[in-house]
Amino acid sequence: MNFMTKLFTKEKKLKIDFCEKNLDRFLTENLQNDYSNFLSKKNVEYKEYNCQSRCEDCKKSPYAMVNGEFIAAGDSAQLLNKLKQLEGDKK
Repeated sequence: MNFMTKLFTKEKKLKIDFCEKNLDRFLTENLQNDYSNFLSKKNVEYKEYNCQSRCEDCKKSPYAMVNGEFIAAGDSAQLLNKLKQLEGDKK
């Protein structure tokens, strides 16, 4: 993509899909506000699914599907940092 195209292209949204069961398993109460603040940004779209049929991954660590790509982390804080980094890359 050339400079002019980047300059005039609409800001791309980060589309994030979560598994409810994975959030329940790994998202700690002290991080809920941080996640809420991040997910309320105008260039972030998210959806929670009851199950994403990734049970083996779901049991191991927190994860999200970001624009169709599987993103996992060691804990919820690390996952949020990865999501923030991806959001920064989209700008």
